[in-house]
Amino acid sequence: MARNQEKANSMLNKWLASKSDDVGPGLKRRKRPYMASECKNLNECDRWRSQVLKEIGQKVMEIQNAGLPEERVRDLNDEINKLIRVKYAWEKQIASLGGPNYSKSAPKVYDNKGNEVKGMSGPGYKYFGVAKNLPGVKELFQKPVQKKARRTRKEMFSSINADYFGYRDEDDGVLLEVERESEVAVREEAIREWESGQSELASTQTKGDDAQDPGYVAFVPLPDEKEIEKQIIDKKKADLLAKYATPALQSEQAEAEALLGKGKS
Repeated sequence: MARNQEKANSMLNKWLASKSDDVGPGLKRRKRPYMASECKNLNECDRWRSQVLKEIGQKVMEIQNAGLPEERVRDLNDEINKLIRVKYAWEKQIASLGGPNYSKSAPKVYDNKGNEVKGMSGPGYKYFGVAKNLPGVKELFQKPVQKKARRTRKEMFSSINADYFGYRDEDDGVLLEVERESEVAVREEAIREWESGQSELASTQTKGDDAQDPGYVAFVPLPDEKEIEKQIIDKKKADLLAKYATPALQSEQAEAEALLGKGKS
């Protein structure tokens, strides 16, 4: 008895039981038809469509794994797109047999950013999960940056009027009042600075007059450049005469200078 219960609880038996439930009552266990148009039973078409939806959900969950290799991601995305086309074929067959039109009544599908994914039941290749981040695919989902249109000269001059040049700024009187107040403040500040400078200058001159010595000679005549040069030449000339000339020659030189009026005073 315990052995039979263990068999019933085993994972394999549970899986087989779920597969038998998927087939449903009155349906034989068989492979899904390759062409949806071959199935003429509405209940069977609905069952095969549900099976396709389950496979799509499983593969969509698997493709969300960012650790999958690039080849596996591309294969999964191809399989999902193929299953979507199969689902569309079954929905078309169900509608032709008088069943509900799932293409129109299907709920809207949104991506991870909240944007509606249009055309889930229609044609067109789509990307799911991490397939959107594949090289060459990520650029397809990026919106192109719109360049700001450069204004033409005509558009720029269309907004230029008298207000642009400030011709009517004084009409309301506000600007004149502000300028008048600013002018008074600037004038008062300038007067204060000038008075402060004058007081400092007067105090400096008073201190200089008190410290001046009465016996101090403010002006002393100094020889100019020519007089200094003449004195240097005369000094060198006297040194040379004293070194090389005899006393008799020196006395003759002195007499000659006295006669000429060039002697030393």
